[in-house]
Amino acid sequence: MTTQSSESSATLNPSSSSSYVIESLLIGKSVPFGPKGQPSAIAKNLVSGPLKVTKLGFVDDEQADPRHHGGPEKALHHYAQEHYKTWSDEFPNINADALKVGGFGENISTTGLQEQDICIGDVFLFGTAVIQVSQGRQPCWKLNVRFSYPKMAASVQKSGRTGWYYRVIENGVVNQGDKLTLIERPQPDWNLARIQKVLYVDTLNRRDLQSLASLGELAENWKVLAQKRLSRLEVEDWSRRLETPD
Repeated sequence: MTTQSSESSATLNPSSSSSYVIESLLIGKSVPFGPKGQPSAIAKNLVSGPLKVTKLGFVDDEQADPRHHGGPEKALHHYAQEHYKTWSDEFPNINADALKVGGFGENISTTGLQEQDICIGDVFLFGTAVIQVSQGRQPCWKLNVRFSYPKMAASVQKSGRTGWYYRVIENGVVNQGDKLTLIERPQPDWNLARIQKVLYVDTLNRRDLQSLASLGELAENWKVLAQKRLSRLEVEDWSRRLETPD
């Protein structure tokens, strides 16, 4: 799939679908984490499969904070494998033990598919399951702890290398080495890079916020965020999300 600018996205005929090899599948368990030992399952471990895919994601995968992670609209997290080298090049002193596939808490890792290539509402065949892009990831302070760098969450947000989430349309089974195949693209004008520009750069663009608030395939919490900005004409406070608590 051709890489696009943040202003537009690719048009794609589902009859000529793009496929990507599922190079890594990952699950994790909740463990104490952070300055106060808060539970987290951000550390994911490689598995080969078969893995059952349900409306809540992989069976046996855990989310420690169901208010902010997991659930039907965040059933599976996908992170581009290429981003790891970019982070390593930009921050050579970052925690190398964490800077490997699974470091961002992802369930799916592929090569050749990044935020500018993904549109909200994209539907993929994932093994025998069917999944749909629901929203991007909003990075939080746990990334600061994970990578031993206090500005990591803010850097992820600024870079646009956030990853994205899927909802599960049809349950199924997936194995490492299966294909992730695009079969439908209902919103070709709304790639994640464009949405990130609205959320983090051109933050009070009324026209784009109105479009986001009415984007049917977008996760409800992101539509609510757009609606709140429109009603208040101000941007929400990011500090509690991005800054590590004392």
